[in-house]
Amino acid sequence: MRRIDLIVIHCTASRPDQHLTLGMLDQMHKARGWKCCGYHYYITRDGQLHFGRPEEMVGAHARHYNAHSIGICYEGGLDEKGRAADTRTPAQKQALLTLLVSLKQDYPDAEIVGHCELEGVHKACPSFPVSELRVQMKQLWEKRIHKAAEDLSE
Repeated sequence: MRRIDLIVIHCTASRPDQHLTLGMLDQMHKARGWKCCGYHYYITRDGQLHFGRPEEMVGAHARHYNAHSIGICYEGGLDEKGRAADTRTPAQKQALLTLLVSLKQDYPDAEIVGHCELEGVHKACPSFPVSELRVQMKQLWEKRIHKAAEDLSE
C-alpha cells in the first residue's frame, strides 16, 4: 500500500464550451507516453465521478509528488476567454466534497492542496482557492464530531 500524504486538486484548464470525457483525457495522457489517465479521479461538469488510475497506482499529475499523492481533476477551470476561473458547477462542487470526505476517511493525515500550491508549480490550476475547500472540510468534520458526541450522550 502506498503512503498517501497529499490529495492534489487539478482542473483540465478547458473552456465552458469544451467537453472533455474521461476517454478523451485518457487518450491525451497516453499521447504523452503515460500508461493511462494520470489522475485517480475525474469529475465532469454534470458532477459524475469517474475513476482514472487505481489508487494503488502512482499517479502522473504532480511532478515530484506523484509517489505519495492522490490526484483529482475536474472538467473546466477556464472562462470563455481562456482565463483561469472557478467554473465548477454545483454538481462538481458536491461531488468533489463527497469524494474528499471519503478520501480523508481512508487517508486522515493527507493534506488537501491545489496543484498551484505545490512548490515549483507556476500555474493557476485548479483555478479556485483550495483554502476555502479546506475550511469547508474542517466545518464538515467538526459537525460530524459534534453529532457523534450528541449521539453518545443520548
